[in-house]
Amino acid sequence: MKTLCSHKPLPDKPDDSPTVGNIFREFGPSFRDTHRLHPRQHKVMYDIEHCRRGEFGTHWEICDNCGHLEKGYNSCRNRHCPGCNNIARRRWVAARIDELLPVSYHHCVFTLPDIFNPLCRFNRRVMYDLLFESASQTLLEFGENPKRLGARIGFYGIFHTWGGKLWLHPHIHFIVTAGGVNTRGQWVEPKYHASFLFPVRALSNVFRAKFLSGLIAAHGKGLLNLPGDLARFETPDVFRQWLFHTVPRDWVVYSKPPFSGPAEVVKYIGRYTHSAAISDNRIICVENDMITFWFKNIRKKCRWETTTLPAMEFINRFLTHVLPKHFHRIRYYGFLANGKAGEQISSIRQALNDRIEQSAETEAPIDHTCQCPACGNGTMMTILVLDGFGNVVKDAGSETEVALGIKAAESP
Repeated sequence: MKTLCSHKPLPDKPDDSPTVGNIFREFGPSFRDTHRLHPRQHKVMYDIEHCRRGEFGTHWEICDNCGHLEKGYNSCRNRHCPGCNNIARRRWVAARIDELLPVSYHHCVFTLPDIFNPLCRFNRRVMYDLLFESASQTLLEFGENPKRLGARIGFYGIFHTWGGKLWLHPHIHFIVTAGGVNTRGQWVEPKYHASFLFPVRALSNVFRAKFLSGLIAAHGKGLLNLPGDLARFETPDVFRQWLFHTVPRDWVVYSKPPFSGPAEVVKYIGRYTHSAAISDNRIICVENDMITFWFKNIRKKCRWETTTLPAMEFINRFLTHVLPKHFHRIRYYGFLANGKAGEQISSIRQALNDRIEQSAETEAPIDHTCQCPACGNGTMMTILVLDGFGNVVKDAGSETEVALGIKAAESP
């Protein structure tokens, strides 16, 4: 097994190295013949297989210096595709930069025990919504408790379902302000904000109680799908007994010391938002129907190591992380809740009598252009975008100029 120090980046991949799209195109037909898929999983496979291959249309770019024209293929924009969503990520990060306050920020992680994985496979929306609700309400209650803080905190959660080897591992990363606003509009900081936000064991106990209470309520309302081996839990008493005797007492709630500054917050959230179950740069090779890829071993100080899976198992694990339609995996709470954030942040900044200055270490503004490959001096500008049916989505120039440019580019 290859290993790599945790602080070192992954080695650069050759341009012709395998991607998730390559794997789906090679092994996808056989996988569909032998596995029963949900329509959402079918769509994810189709989108990734055809991403940047012409199925979703084309776009044309022209150099503002020499007039060089290039034709490119549009991406699928599926949120599960490893090759997409970079622009969406950068826009989201830019919006969060505007909301940063001159206060400390903590990173908390709420993890669902793996004993619930069978229920998650058949009840994704119910289980994942309940995880969000239980974890967020726990943080809000601890903040509003006068013995803890006595103020309304602000935070947002980023939901992930995967571990390093693509096993199902539902958990939420929360970025939480070290402090909140009390009923008088004053900013209140926690007593021990330099080391921790709230006691982890107390958070874990309340989180566990809220989740189990919500799960029992969902079962009583008939919201849980219990096929196959799960059918034994259809009786409420049996389900309660299983929860009481089998579910572990200690749940994982992880709380890090505060970030060193706003720039660190931006760097962190930039890594975790809009990511897929596995990135293409982690895939090393495909040989003899086996996929070898990098993963972080959390039991060995997060060292990068390699593992190998059969292609069918790799695809099966990847599709386990397909989310329900319209499921929001980034959610906002407290004074950062949607619709209230702008007004609340302005009043908090006035209360703090300070304004955060954007750090030089934060991400650069979004740039959709690139250097011209022909002259090396100009910038490639998108002038025409066509969808998969040939309809014009964007036309930045006159129709005549665009048509002449495309005709010239297509000619020998």
